[in-house]
Amino acid sequence: MRKIISKVSKTVKGLAKKASEKVNLFLVASIMAFGSVFPQAANAQALAGTGYDAGTSALETVATELTKYIPYVVNLCYALAGIVAIVGAVSVYIAMNNEEQDVKKKIMLTVGACIFLIAAANALPLFFGITN
Repeated sequence: MRKIISKVSKTVKGLAKKASEKVNLFLVASIMAFGSVFPQAANAQALAGTGYDAGTSALETVATELTKYIPYVVNLCYALAGIVAIVGAVSVYIAMNNEEQDVKKKIMLTVGACIFLIAAANALPLFFGITN
């Protein structure tokens, strides 16, 4: 019995150690990714005491860097709208087959979510002043 308990405890300790290493690796990777995506935030903090010109230029730099990501976010909104439409259609189909009473509510929620995502995808470039 002791052999079994010691074997199980060694296995659990090994798994816990591996999980701890993966969590630490994830934390380091996320910190590195955050630092590489938003280096302008550190730049703005470094120039905090030098006057308004430094802050203004840092904000302009951040705004120009953000505009590079807008096409990807627009495509992501369209993809999410498609996924919401497919999942919503399946949900409505199941609700209709089960003769549930709130089918109209599910339809309206799905259509509303899709319209919102498509409108957000169209409005986002205009918000940042990007014209195609």
